[in-house]
Amino acid sequence: MFAAADLLTLASGALIGLTLGLIGGGGSILAVPLLIYVVGVASPHIAIGTSAVAVAANALTGVLLHARAKTVKWPCALVFAASGVIGAFAGARLGKAVGGEFLLFLFGLVMIGVGISMFLRKSAGGNPDVHLDQASARKLLPSLVAYGLGVGALSGFFGIGGGFLIVPGLINATDMPILNAVGSSLVSVAAFGLATAASYAMSGLVDWHIAGLLLAGGVAGALLGTVLAGRLAARKALLARVFAVIVVAVGLYVTARGTLTLFG
Repeated sequence: MFAAADLLTLASGALIGLTLGLIGGGGSILAVPLLIYVVGVASPHIAIGTSAVAVAANALTGVLLHARAKTVKWPCALVFAASGVIGAFAGARLGKAVGGEFLLFLFGLVMIGVGISMFLRKSAGGNPDVHLDQASARKLLPSLVAYGLGVGALSGFFGIGGGFLIVPGLINATDMPILNAVGSSLVSVAAFGLATAASYAMSGLVDWHIAGLLLAGGVAGALLGTVLAGRLAARKALLARVFAVIVVAVGLYVTARGTLTLFG
């Protein structure tokens, strides 16, 4: 029989999966606040490590779907991901050394920034023919490596998939269209999530029972979100903006709680 905390974990996973299914991203940034403030995970570090497992698994599913749709620009995606994994390991190591309450305070600030970037994100433009080869490597490689390292470090530090950081990173580095950036970003989300999860797991900072429930709820939510996305396709941009406002609001709450704890 499920305990109340188990049901709350399943519901949290469903909410994350629903968001991913509806607007193609963003749900993972809610995982840490949900685990701490809804499920009741006491340690911010365990919440980060556990959420990273779910983030990686959800992203791997997304990679398969986008690969079938041929929206992944593999050479760019793999270089960005490889660079980012190095940054993610470094970021995760630094994150574990930072006090839990201060980490939450910083996490709230990142949520506010991510929410604003989601709200302002453009949905068109870019060069659909961009690709990484010998001719373009001199121009694209430095940007891909630099953005990958930076975004990976932030992803590892906060235990988030970083999709809404990776998408603009890929666009800025290569000028690819947003559809390709979203598909290609999931390769990095999966890689960063696995790197962060591995780092936290080696330190004993993953609750595997909660991670399993989070994943189970996420699958159900993603299936429902995918169905709803087809019916609400015309309102997808509005849904993304509403979700961005929610992310900012939660970020303000997390930051306020952290401020009161640290300086109150």
